[in-house]
Amino acid sequence: MGSILVTGCCGFIGYKVAELLLAEGRSVVGIDSMNDYYDPRLKEWRLGMLRVRATERGEFAFHRSDIGDFDSVRTVFSNHTLDAVINLAARAGVRASVEDPWTYLDTNTKGTLNLLECCKDFGVKKFVLASTSSVYGDNRETHFAVTDRTDHPLAPYSATKKAAEALCYSYHYLYGMDITIPRYFTVYGPAGRPDMSIFRFIKNIDTGKPIPVFGDGKQRRDFTFIDDIADGTLKCLSPCGYGIFNLGNDNPSVLLDVIGLIEQELGKKAEIEWLPLHPADVVATWADITETRERLSWAPAVGIEEGIRRTADWYRSNREFVRNLKD
Repeated sequence: MGSILVTGCCGFIGYKVAELLLAEGRSVVGIDSMNDYYDPRLKEWRLGMLRVRATERGEFAFHRSDIGDFDSVRTVFSNHTLDAVINLAARAGVRASVEDPWTYLDTNTKGTLNLLECCKDFGVKKFVLASTSSVYGDNRETHFAVTDRTDHPLAPYSATKKAAEALCYSYHYLYGMDITIPRYFTVYGPAGRPDMSIFRFIKNIDTGKPIPVFGDGKQRRDFTFIDDIADGTLKCLSPCGYGIFNLGNDNPSVLLDVIGLIEQELGKKAEIEWLPLHPADVVATWADITETRERLSWAPAVGIEEGIRRTADWYRSNREFVRNLKD
């Protein structure tokens, strides 16, 4: 049995997916550029945890590589026998993509193309591309369904992800690759990205710093717990031909209500810094997971209350480490 290549293995979602594969006794090859989009010490922490997991069960090989560099990607494929690729390496963040769109193009679109080319050349038939609810743009319908139009992205981040999706279909059509694309909805949980709202809210409320809230705080997000996302991503390894699936909690929460849950969990009140709503932000996200339930037999298991509690528990267990991370 060959290995599973997990790109972005030291990122938030990539780490959890690789950890779950190792727990199942699978052999994992990890790629990560360890860039400084946020404090690399958190990525080093995750890498250390993966190496510990590999001593318990499964095998883990790590390559510090950038998927935007075709030669380095090809070298990884040359050195390993791979059964599948799960592409979780991405430049994330809607607002940051407006400031530096070129980096997003290199990683999210060109990086996906490099991986697809190597899959074609080395006979790897299964490819999973992590995509995002951001491709739906400012869709104001009740649910976001995979059949909705996605040709009006509001920021370079979502545009480069949509381009990667389109490339995946081309390689499925031309070369018969089995490709699954999960679209993630607002992922949160332990060891999350420091720039994302729940991580930042917990840290700032605990340390007495203001938390930034854009707009009136009444925007709704389909917050989805990391363990559910990782489980759904592994289910995407099943053969499907070509499929796109929403991975979301199907129960959006108002941002101010989530802040209230964090305040209750920490026993501290938040000081809010009100900021204008960014033009690339959407008012609400809500995943229609009907097709995901039917075809992947997946549904979220962790509600927002439990998810906040588990995230806060991790923060408390790693408080000094998290407090020393650069904002």
